[in-house]
Amino acid sequence: MKKIVTRFAPSPTGTLHIGGVRTALFNYVYAKQNDGLFLIRIEDTDKERSSKEFEKNILDNLSSIGLNPDKKPINQSERNEIYIKASKQLIESGKAYWCDCSPETLDEMRKEQIASGKKPMYDGRSRNLGLEQSEKTVLRLATPEDGDIVVNDIIRGEIIFKNSELDDLILLRSDGSPTYHLCNVVDDFEQGVTSVIRGEDHISNTPRQIHIQNALGYPQLEYAHLPLVLGTDKKRLSKRHAATSLEEYREEGYLDSAIINTLARLGWSKGDNEIFYLDDLIKDFNIKEVQKAGAIFDITKLDWANSQHLANLSLDEFKSHLRPFLLKNDIDIENHRYVDLLINAMRSSDNTLKGIAKSLEPYYKNIKSYDNRAIDKFLSDNNILIDIKELLLNLEDWDVDSIDRILKTYQTDNNLPVPKVNQPIRIALTGSTKSPSLGFTLCILGKDLSIKRIEELINFIGS
Repeated sequence: MKKIVTRFAPSPTGTLHIGGVRTALFNYVYAKQNDGLFLIRIEDTDKERSSKEFEKNILDNLSSIGLNPDKKPINQSERNEIYIKASKQLIESGKAYWCDCSPETLDEMRKEQIASGKKPMYDGRSRNLGLEQSEKTVLRLATPEDGDIVVNDIIRGEIIFKNSELDDLILLRSDGSPTYHLCNVVDDFEQGVTSVIRGEDHISNTPRQIHIQNALGYPQLEYAHLPLVLGTDKKRLSKRHAATSLEEYREEGYLDSAIINTLARLGWSKGDNEIFYLDDLIKDFNIKEVQKAGAIFDITKLDWANSQHLANLSLDEFKSHLRPFLLKNDIDIENHRYVDLLINAMRSSDNTLKGIAKSLEPYYKNIKSYDNRAIDKFLSDNNILIDIKELLLNLEDWDVDSIDRILKTYQTDNNLPVPKVNQPIRIALTGSTKSPSLGFTLCILGKDLSIKRIEELINFIGS
């Protein structure tokens, strides 16, 4: 049985898109499930838009999330001789021909076709002229004019294309440079690719590439066209829906494993299982189960998955992931006397590491501002805070049970709802109404700092 070889072939014209990450992921998983190879090819023939900076971003990000190729990536920009050699083979076998039609001629041809109700496409007028290569000629594939191309897509089943609706596509431009389709087919053959897994936007390219394969005598490939990643409005995912690059999500504090989990679930499911790691996907993923319909990317699902993956980390792992986000706020995670207690209590305070780091600021730094909406809602006057401050000042045993008891007694004696007592204190201690249990928060901040912050809020309200 032939070894399965898949490839991910990004163009380095931007940072790594999360749709691209999903394509790379499915290629990687399918290869590993079959003890095969996962390869990367950089399609950088667009010299104006391609950059080494984007290429590095793509390769570094793929590597950092564990999608490492089994061989060194290749660059199309360094392989021109291979494509030219293949084009010569096509010319010599009579499967390709030179065409000297000018842009004006082609425009006129298309206008006439549209006017007569026909599909605008090249009509093969230079096919039998026997032209030689010149500065004005392009090389075209002599596409079969009759019959069909049948693609047995793993996800979509049988897709049939009529050859009569496919024109003679260009293989070499007038400057002698190869086009996308020729490079793609030649590289798949040269890299030993057996399985092409890519977005459904490439379906229309498939019959054209099969024709080039047939003309060159290359073996057939298997295809799987994935549903596109869509925004919640069911349009192709773009920046108007959410961040689109992998880097942006990592900077927000999403774990790589949570991103992989969420992307794998775009268009695929496994019973009631929601949480997957890369090893789980290699064990459980089935490309035949991927849906045909567009896959909706919903940030709330990523938030939920991230919270689950964060919860599955050990405390040391969690601190290691959190440390750089605190450092961005000039906070040393170890610069707290109850660091492990604090981090453990706050690890579910937000869905992202960035959000958790922000929630931790009041425990390491002075409060810079208060949540004004919370003040308006819970602090109509200072009397409760003044009373609580006096009670806490006179409290001898500064522990969770003693603090909770004195606050509960005050609330009961004054016939007040719990939020009316607790939320003003939270605002004083953290600047907002978010914190772990109040007794724990007061205890971990310490008596002196807690009293000081309550006094500061009393003064702030008074002014």
